[in-house]
Amino acid sequence: MTASVYIHIPFCKSKCHYCSFVSFNKLDLKKQYLTSLSQEIKQNYKGETLKTLYFGGGTPSVLSAEEFQFLLNHFKVSDKTEITTELNPDDCNLEYLKGLKDIGINRISLGCQTFDDKILKQINRRHSAKQVIQAVEEAKAAGFQNISLDFIYGLPEQTSEMFYNDLKQAVSLGVQHISLYGLKLEEGSYFYNHKSENLPDDDLQADMYIGAIELLTGSGFEHYEVSNFSLPDFYSRHNITYWNNEEYYGFGVAAHGYTNGIRYGNKITIESYIENPNEHLETKTLSHQEKLEEEIFLGFRKMKGIDINQINSKYGINFVEKYEKILNKYEKLNLLIKTSEGYKFTPEGILVSNVVLADFIE
Repeated sequence: MTASVYIHIPFCKSKCHYCSFVSFNKLDLKKQYLTSLSQEIKQNYKGETLKTLYFGGGTPSVLSAEEFQFLLNHFKVSDKTEITTELNPDDCNLEYLKGLKDIGINRISLGCQTFDDKILKQINRRHSAKQVIQAVEEAKAAGFQNISLDFIYGLPEQTSEMFYNDLKQAVSLGVQHISLYGLKLEEGSYFYNHKSENLPDDDLQADMYIGAIELLTGSGFEHYEVSNFSLPDFYSRHNITYWNNEEYYGFGVAAHGYTNGIRYGNKITIESYIENPNEHLETKTLSHQEKLEEEIFLGFRKMKGIDINQINSKYGINFVEKYEKILNKYEKLNLLIKTSEGYKFTPEGILVSNVVLADFIE
C-alpha cells in the first residue's frame, strides 16, 4: 500500500544562487497549477490513509492556508499523519502559521542555510537571520512542536567556526530537527555558471561535516541519516519512507514517485504540466536487481545501516555471500563496519559513500 505523498510547489519569488531545483517566478499561474494538481491527485490517489504528506518546493509558503486546505481535502489523513511543509522564513507571521496549524499541518521545515546576514545576501536569500529566529519563535507560539531547520555548509567565505556558530544558535532556538547539506555546484545554478574562488574546498567541507556531527550529537541530537539530525522521536517520517525504499506518490511539476514497482517523473515545466497533469515525462519499471540495489543505496543512508536479514528475506539472496568481496574490502579500509543487524558506514565511509556504493552495482 502506498501511504506517503510528496507534492511539489514550483513557485519562487527569486532564485537562490545555489539552487538547481525546478522552480519558477510565475505566480500568475498558481491558480491553474492548483487545478491541474487536483486533477492529477484525483486520477492517481487510491484513497489510502496517509502516514506522511510533504509539501516541497520551490516555495510552498507562496500558498495561503486556504490553498493548502484545498489540497489537503483530496487526501484521507488521521491524527497520526505527519503533514510537513517547507516554508521560507520571510513568508512567516503568527497569523499565517496559526492558519497552517489549524488545518492540520503539524511539522514545518524552515530554509535557514546560515545565520550570517552577509552570506545570506551572497547566496541571494530573501530573509535575514533575525527573520529565521522570529519565524521559529512564532511557529512555537502558533503551537508547532516539530520544527526543522535546513543549513548549507561550504558557502562562500564560510569558515568552520562560522558554521558551528550557526548550529549552536539552531540548538539554542529549541528546534527538534536539523538538516545539513554540503554546497554542491549543481548544473543550472548561478554558482555553477559563476564559479566563486571563495568557496571552501572539499577537505574543509569534510572537516565541517565531521565537526557538525560531534557538535550536534553532543547536544542531544541523534544522527539518524547522512544529512539529518533529530531529537529523540522527531526524525522525518516522510524521508524515512524514501530511505526504507517504500513506495510513495509524487504529485506536481518535476515530482518523482514510486508506485507498483514503477518509478516515474513528471513534466518539468509548469505550462506542459498544466496542459496535461496526468502524463508522466518518464517511467521505469525496476528489475529485481535494480530494486535490490536501490534498497542497498537508500538503506546505507541511514546511520544504523542495512538489515541483511530483511534484505535476504525480501530479495531471496544471501547478502554476505553475494557481496563478500566488497564487504571485506571496505571493512579492511575502515569504511564499513558490521552491526548486529548488518552493515553501516563509519564516519570516514560516509565521506566517500558514493565510491563505496558504486561497487554494489552489477
